[in-house]
Amino acid sequence: MTKVITFGTFDYLHAGHESYLRQAKENGDYLIVVVARDKTVRSIKGALPDKPERKRLKAIKSLPYVDKAILGNKDDKFKLIRQLKPDIIALGYDQFVFTYELEKLLIRNKLNTRIVRLKPYMPEINKSSIIKQKCNSQAEISENISVEA
Repeated sequence: MTKVITFGTFDYLHAGHESYLRQAKENGDYLIVVVARDKTVRSIKGALPDKPERKRLKAIKSLPYVDKAILGNKDDKFKLIRQLKPDIIALGYDQFVFTYELEKLLIRNKLNTRIVRLKPYMPEINKSSIIKQKCNSQAEISENISVEA
C-alpha cells in the first residue's frame, strides 16, 4: 500500500483544494491529510485562519477521497512524517515554506520518501487568499446594505 501525506490550511475549501487532494490521492492508495494548526498558520501567514482548526479538519474528513485527516503536531511540524513514514509527500505548487527543511529531514531520518509537486487548478481564481478577499468583500457589501436599509 502506497501512503501519501499532504498538508494544508484549508480555510476556505474550494475547487483548487479538491483538485490538490485528488491529485495527491492519485499518487497512492491511502491519502493522509494533515490540517495545519491555528498556531502554525499564524506563525507562517501572520494571522489566524478564519475558521478554527477543528472546523477545517471536519470539512477535510468529509471528502470521500481522503482516507485519514488529522491535525498537525503543535510543537514539531515534522513529527507526523517521522511517525507515519509516508511513501510520498505531495506538495502544492505554492508550498515552499518548509521544503528545504523537509528534504533534510528525509535524509537525516533515512526515509525513502518521494516528494511530488502537484499542479495548480486555475490559481487565478482558486487561491484561498483570493476567495477570502471575495468573501470579505461580500460580507462588507451585505453589512452596508443592512445599515442603509
